[in-house]
Amino acid sequence: MALVYFVSFGELYANDLNHVVGRGETIYSISRFYSVSAEELMKVNSISDPSRLQIGQLLSIPAAENANLPSLGPAVSQTLVDYRVVKGNTLYSIARAHGITLQNLLELNKFVPNHVLKAGDVIKVPRIVKADPHPTTAASRLYSLRWPIAPKDISYMTGQMGVVVEGERLESVKSLTQGSVVSSGPWRKFGRVVIVETSGGYYYMYGGLDSLSVNVGDRITPGLEIGRLGINSVSEKPQLFFMVFRRDTPIDPAHAPRA
Repeated sequence: MALVYFVSFGELYANDLNHVVGRGETIYSISRFYSVSAEELMKVNSISDPSRLQIGQLLSIPAAENANLPSLGPAVSQTLVDYRVVKGNTLYSIARAHGITLQNLLELNKFVPNHVLKAGDVIKVPRIVKADPHPTTAASRLYSLRWPIAPKDISYMTGQMGVVVEGERLESVKSLTQGSVVSSGPWRKFGRVVIVETSGGYYYMYGGLDSLSVNVGDRITPGLEIGRLGINSVSEKPQLFFMVFRRDTPIDPAHAPRA
């Protein structure tokens, strides 16, 4: 199988993401989960009465320029380091690679929204805290957990609300739980993405995939392959972007239930 490099996070995909309505979900909760407005979500799906939303209904998530994963909250206290811009970088791609929002990056560098980057520019970004795989402390326990891939390296995103797990190119990415696939397809900021809903209101997001092995509506079991790992065009490494949400609140993936 030929390697397919997915585009940087800032690139927009032609295809919208789809979502299957689950029990107890509302237009408001779904719009919050994907950080789009309820009005835009209703408009794209020609919904006039939000109270008539049905379980199993397929919704198209609008590809708004600012649409995002659920907010990770304001930037926490962080150490800033210099980052040299390379050809192909965008403000979106750099912000996502360092686990912050575009707005955070603009504020850190006192940029206006339409600031143009040039290769060779040096900008400020937060230092990504990496877990050390060797000590016998909490970091070693982190590596001892079961992850969707065999971790060569694990980096927490800002605020520890998601992790970047480095693995092998085209490695099998496996589900940590049983559940239902509620989204499966290209996502403009994370390459190809699978989102699995489990009992208890948990959502497991697997991003940075080169190819997908499941479709929306599939029932999956722990250990089932959901896709193959792709290459992060910013770091040029095989990296999985893994987040877990309970309803619309991000939680530390290390503390998320595993089957």
